[in-house]
Amino acid sequence: MKKFVALFCLMAMVVLTVVGCGASQDASSGESEGEVSLGIIQIVEHPALDAARQGFLDTLKENGLEEGKKLKVDYQNAQGDQSNLKTISQKFVNNKVDLVLAIATPSAISIASETEEIPILVTAVTDPAAAKLVESNEKPGTNVTGTTDMTPVKKQLELLKKIKPDVKTVGVIYNSSEINSEVQVNVAKEAAPELDLEIKEATVTNSSEVMQIAQLLGGKVDALYVPTDNVVASSIASVIAVAEENKIPLIVGESQLVENGALATIGIDYYELGRQTGDMALRVLNGSDPSEMAIESLENIDIVINKDAATRMGVEIPEEVISQAKKIIE
Repeated sequence: MKKFVALFCLMAMVVLTVVGCGASQDASSGESEGEVSLGIIQIVEHPALDAARQGFLDTLKENGLEEGKKLKVDYQNAQGDQSNLKTISQKFVNNKVDLVLAIATPSAISIASETEEIPILVTAVTDPAAAKLVESNEKPGTNVTGTTDMTPVKKQLELLKKIKPDVKTVGVIYNSSEINSEVQVNVAKEAAPELDLEIKEATVTNSSEVMQIAQLLGGKVDALYVPTDNVVASSIASVIAVAEENKIPLIVGESQLVENGALATIGIDYYELGRQTGDMALRVLNGSDPSEMAIESLENIDIVINKDAATRMGVEIPEEVISQAKKIIE
């Protein structure tokens, strides 16, 4: 009887030990061994930012980090709400994600204000240094690195003049609380005198104001220009409608908006920008220090034209411009 009791106690201890170890492992590790946890914070949904995100994920997948296998992705969209950005940022920090992809300047500022430890890759950020995300774009000196989407603003205005040489006044619609937009508008204002252009600024604070502001400008200018502004881009259909109604050209900061109905741009491909950011993320995961990794940009810029939009806006695009376009939307 004593032997039976002793054997029973020994078996019970073994079972409890195994269960205890299993419980401890489950509690201490929410991820499978070797899995990378990635938090993605995006200010708002629109084609350019979505393309950058997809390019980033495709690059990781092609290099063995596929979502659901070796990559755990927590994608969060703030829907343009600053308070949502803070909540998302705090969640990522509390969950101790391995890496953060911050898409657009407001997203990057939010997450960078919450952590100096977690590596942050930014994309679709016009000027990280101006946004105080890094000490300099050449040598960040912080836990932040990534890619800039600074567009060739002067070349975009030059493209406008090539398409419609008699343009004198250009209405610019942007969100004044976005540092990236202010940077681009300042470049436009500096370039305007040389191109014999007058810039008329109009600012919005949220997407619901875009239509009204566009309508106020529409009858007072010869053309409209929208930089890579997240708020305005999310309501680009309103600006397109005003351009069509007033028969004036609409030049934009990136190609996805041309595909959505704007007239033309000369700029970057956000999908390729996301892929380049993905390459940088792989280097960070392999041990590179973000503080030593310079902010990168895409070298290739292309002219994209929407012929259908030209018809609706009453604009005739010169053959010279058409022949230079990389992509023509019929």
